Amino acid sequence: MWKLTPMHDPRPIALRVNGRSVEMTVDARINLADFLRHELRLTGTHVGCEHGVCGACTVLVDGASARSCLMLAVQANGRRIETVESLANGSDLHPLQQALARHHGLQCGYCTPGVLMTLLELSRETAGRNVTEAEVRTALSGNLCRCTGYQGMVRAALEVLNNSA
Repeated sequence: MWKLTPMHDPRPIALRVNGRSVEMTVDARINLADFLRHELRLTGTHVGCEHGVCGACTVLVDGASARSCLMLAVQANGRRIETVESLANGSDLHPLQQALARHHGLQCGYCTPGVLMTLLELSRETAGRNVTEAEVRTALSGNLCRCTGYQGMVRAALEVLNNSA
């Protein structure tokens, strides 16, 4: 039987997650990834290395990518968080999700949420202009993938980012 551990240092937080206001009391030691996954049940954010290296836990904090395994939930107080769950509109996938599927830019899918959030940030940063393959590869350099070889991801990103310019 599971036994709940009492919070050692409870802290109230208020933030917006995927457009929804959230107010909770959390243990000051819980990282943002665990808060999203276990408290809010947003399990799309994956935890891989727990050292900020693999990029699987990447979310957007006030529009900028952040490793949620390295950020405490209390640090997100007053901030706007976007997770991979914010991309699809019901069964309508985001163009980046559609392109990754079309170009075989995902296989096991473990890195995919972090890749998508990284590419979403890149799309916003480069809105209105074409991006180069080098820019896409540089953006994706913080996302480790052992399955795809990245070529499908790069093709998908170039298709979406350059067609929306």
